[in-house]
Amino acid sequence: MSKYIFETKMEVRDYECDIEGIVNNANYLHYMEHTRHLFLKECGLSFAEMHNKGVDAVVARMNLQYKIPLRCDDEFLSRLWLEKQGVRYVFHQDILRASDEKLCLKATVELVCLINGKLGNSEDYDKAFGKYLGES
Repeated sequence: MSKYIFETKMEVRDYECDIEGIVNNANYLHYMEHTRHLFLKECGLSFAEMHNKGVDAVVARMNLQYKIPLRCDDEFLSRLWLEKQGVRYVFHQDILRASDEKLCLKATVELVCLINGKLGNSEDYDKAFGKYLGES
């Protein structure tokens, strides 16, 4: 059974590829961030509105494992699931080539919330993510 709770489909654009014809490794960070932002929207959270409230979710740590490269015009699926460890939200993110669902990237991205500049728990994020974390 899959743990994935969110998926979006994207396409590689030509300017994201390097001279070897494969996606430059840094672009995977953009793909994952875009996926997390879309997930936030689905949860009813606005990154900008949360910032205006003094709550900023920031990346604290990333671990990326590149498996097979994406190439120009490839469509891909960006999937994630989520868990909470203390004050950290741990996003498990996978990027798969859409044509055959081969794993291209496997990553964990740890986010923490700064509330008015201080590390803390955000009630808004906890509430929005509650159903995915097994909470009510």
